[in-house]
Amino acid sequence: MKNSTKFRLVISLVSGILMGMTAAPFGVWPLAWIALIPLWIFTVKSQKSEKSLYFYAILWAIGYHGLTISWILGLHPLTWLGIPWILSLAIAIGALLLFTIWGVALVTIWAIGSRVIFQFIHNFKSPIPKSLIRILIGTTLWCILEYIWSSGPFWWTSLSFTQSPHNLAILHLSQISGPNTINAVIVAVNGLIAEAFISGKSQTNSTIGRFHKGYLSLAIGLLITSHLVGWAIYSQPLSDRPNNALKIGIIQGNIPNKLKFTPEGLRLSLTRYTAGYRNLAKQGVAAVLTPEGALSSQWNDPPSPNNPFYQAILNENVAAWVGAHHRKKDGFTNSLFTVTKNGEIFSRYDKVNLVAFGEYVPFRDILGRIFPQVSAVGSDQIPGRPNQVFDTPFGRAIVGICYDSVFTRHFQHQAALGGEFILTSSNNDPYNAAMQFQHHAQDVLRAIESDRWAVRATNTGYSAIVDPHGQTKWISQTKTFQIHADTVYRRQTKTLYVRWGDWLTPLLLLISTVILIWQYWISKFGSL
Repeated sequence: MKNSTKFRLVISLVSGILMGMTAAPFGVWPLAWIALIPLWIFTVKSQKSEKSLYFYAILWAIGYHGLTISWILGLHPLTWLGIPWILSLAIAIGALLLFTIWGVALVTIWAIGSRVIFQFIHNFKSPIPKSLIRILIGTTLWCILEYIWSSGPFWWTSLSFTQSPHNLAILHLSQISGPNTINAVIVAVNGLIAEAFISGKSQTNSTIGRFHKGYLSLAIGLLITSHLVGWAIYSQPLSDRPNNALKIGIIQGNIPNKLKFTPEGLRLSLTRYTAGYRNLAKQGVAAVLTPEGALSSQWNDPPSPNNPFYQAILNENVAAWVGAHHRKKDGFTNSLFTVTKNGEIFSRYDKVNLVAFGEYVPFRDILGRIFPQVSAVGSDQIPGRPNQVFDTPFGRAIVGICYDSVFTRHFQHQAALGGEFILTSSNNDPYNAAMQFQHHAQDVLRAIESDRWAVRATNTGYSAIVDPHGQTKWISQTKTFQIHADTVYRRQTKTLYVRWGDWLTPLLLLISTVILIWQYWISKFGSL
């Protein structure tokens, strides 16, 4: 292998790691605006027969997706489920590999697909500079792939996620057309700087150092303009009305998974959540939100009158959103119940997006024959319907349980159907603080996109209150039992994204297709 190829391989891995450092625990979000540059340059400069581009893309993706999602190793050990230590480690590593491979596939397809199209237009006679066409094509392809990949079972690391929760100005672009608005700007800025470097090497009279003045100016201009547009949206007052106020209590139980399903854990859950509920009721809240699976028992309609938490609801006459399980014919769902102040079950939401290896095992039939112990992981859990609505005595809510928070269209759909505020109920055990803060970052994105207040209740952290501008009004500590009461506001606004979804990606695809056809026609026939 040539030394230049080895150097590029190292640069690809390092730049992917730099992109990974934008998320918690590092949070160096400005790196996202430069970390894609090396891969872009290698994609443009590689030859059709050159196989190295596969490895550049793979290493970049491992650096980004692998580092960002490395917290998933916290699944291990699963010995409390009766799974042997070595098999538990294999499951955790397998989960990390699956999530990383999902990201590797996206980046590799983007790099190879971009190279194919870049080479297709290489000999075109065009009044438009080929560098600008490459920017358009590369940006469009990335947005298309993220749109597709974000519907998959192993999604977490959108490029837009690199800016949350720190860069609130740019995050407000998501109100225009969702996360792909942010993705498009990040890819385009990286691409423009890369093209400035590529063109600067051959045009010394119009360069700043080794960078082409024009493309570098466009990159800086796009970076500044996009932030100014985002800041303009961010600067709009929320104008919440007092009659739309809703005081909500949050209970963070801090019951570890390995303890939760034991008799001791069940008793501790009932004690903490009942005490927390009674305390919040005395503070005058309208309703109390509990985390995912807070009361691990199955709740029927009506619940058992012997349940201390249910008895507290009947005594205190304050509504509650209860995280528990619901039994169905073919299994059980991970659910959030609305229990009115009179003790009636008003509505139920069933978790849609289940966590691989946490709530179900991919390829269970195959793995179960080899390792029978894997049947202990979420064996009977089934997903909820994707088109649910969640009505409450206080208006319609937008709901996500844990992993649902990653899927932007899940929230956009509920907001379009009239959801007025966001409730997310999560466990987050046994993962570390980095994962917990990344999960918080996902919910910040969802609050901004939909222009809604978000209430986050987690088992081990971070529970939080987030306003529609993405500002965290309160956030808990981790690994502690906490309660908190705060006021949020019901909203009926509809952003462009809530109304029309991701309209930018098909628009970019249309523009790219028209330009490619036009360039081909001019090169082939001279004019239209």
